[in-house]
Amino acid sequence: MKADLLLGLQWGDEGKGKIVDVLAPEYDLVARFQGGPNAGHTLEFDGRKHVLRSIPSGIFAAGGNALNLIGNGVVLDPVLFRGEAEALEADGVNLHRCLRISRKAHLILPTHRLLDAAGERRKGANRIGTTGKGIGPTYTDKVSRRGLRVGDIAAPDFSERYKAVRDAHMEQLAYMGMPAEGSAEFVEAEAEWFEAVEYLAGFVAADTEHMVNKALDDGLKVLCEGAQGTMLDVDFGSYPFVTSSNTVAAGACTGLGIAPRRIGRVYGIFKAYCTRVGSGPFPTELFDTTGDTIRRIGHEYGAVTGRERRCGWLDLVALRYAVMINGVTDLIMMKSDVLDSFATIKVATEYRLPDGTVTRDFPFSIGDEAEGAGTMEPVYRSFPGWMTELKDMRRVQELPEAFTDYIRFIESEVGVPVTILSVGPDREQTIILND
Repeated sequence: MKADLLLGLQWGDEGKGKIVDVLAPEYDLVARFQGGPNAGHTLEFDGRKHVLRSIPSGIFAAGGNALNLIGNGVVLDPVLFRGEAEALEADGVNLHRCLRISRKAHLILPTHRLLDAAGERRKGANRIGTTGKGIGPTYTDKVSRRGLRVGDIAAPDFSERYKAVRDAHMEQLAYMGMPAEGSAEFVEAEAEWFEAVEYLAGFVAADTEHMVNKALDDGLKVLCEGAQGTMLDVDFGSYPFVTSSNTVAAGACTGLGIAPRRIGRVYGIFKAYCTRVGSGPFPTELFDTTGDTIRRIGHEYGAVTGRERRCGWLDLVALRYAVMINGVTDLIMMKSDVLDSFATIKVATEYRLPDGTVTRDFPFSIGDEAEGAGTMEPVYRSFPGWMTELKDMRRVQELPEAFTDYIRFIESEVGVPVTILSVGPDREQTIILND
């Protein structure tokens, strides 16, 4: 048996949580392979909204009985995990029965958050626009081989290990002009963190790489869930305005311990338009009322931060690149209904570079990193809008011709079929085009 992957193809916020929730009943195990609590996955069903930060979006599948894993590629904040877990358990989900956490997942410390804020402040106008959750500094410690992991909690000298890392962070903070040692605020945050660590210790910490591979050996179906999007990948995204982990398909191999030959279908999710949060270049960004309208209709605000998302037309140059990097086999188009009222819809098919040449390939740099503005001009193709509400449609035969023409064009440009459509936030507002 092979593991299927589900990941974002744009700058994140594509709607991965909803689709994992839709697909999860077909799988025996759902595993999150990278990222931290800066990425919120929103699920809506039965008239309620749920926002997950670290726990896989398959947690509601089969009434909360399916097995979910947090893999070694994830960084975990004990305080935020506790809040998220307690909210789910209040909703009747028995997490102790259906959730396992990798011993190798790294812990986000209170000082990681402080380092995140200090680093952003020092960058000034060149700041990345992080969520301030301490994700980057935690991955920095991981690569520097001084991080603390979930498995370390059980060590008799865990407090000493923590103190050694914390003290090193305090030295950095003092050097950066943001000393925190001894402050009442930090003492309170540290006490809360240790209480949350005790709570986290009550969950089963496991060698999840063995669990995933044994599940595949036993013929069980596994779905791997990513966070953020391809264009935020630390290697292939719009660097340096990226996240600190590999958000692409290869990240599932390192983030869960799955060999490349064990990867099956790769579901790539994208919106019918584009959005981006934070700083960084965004070639198709709209600064006019059209962008404002997309934001308003699409409720484009961060699930975790509440920040406004920058909005623009669909970028097929970036999408083709993401499909290539990930080996996407199935495309899933989200928020199609947001464009219902637009008389004309545009799609960027190429970039015109500063020297006047035109390219269909995603280049080394896509803009002025300092300002987030493009130094290239998107070449657009215009389509007539479908001017029809899609939210109540459930069958392919109901879809307006202008909308299906839009889909067919995307497929022809990218070379991969669109197999699932989302026409609203609820799990029921989903159309399967090709099972």
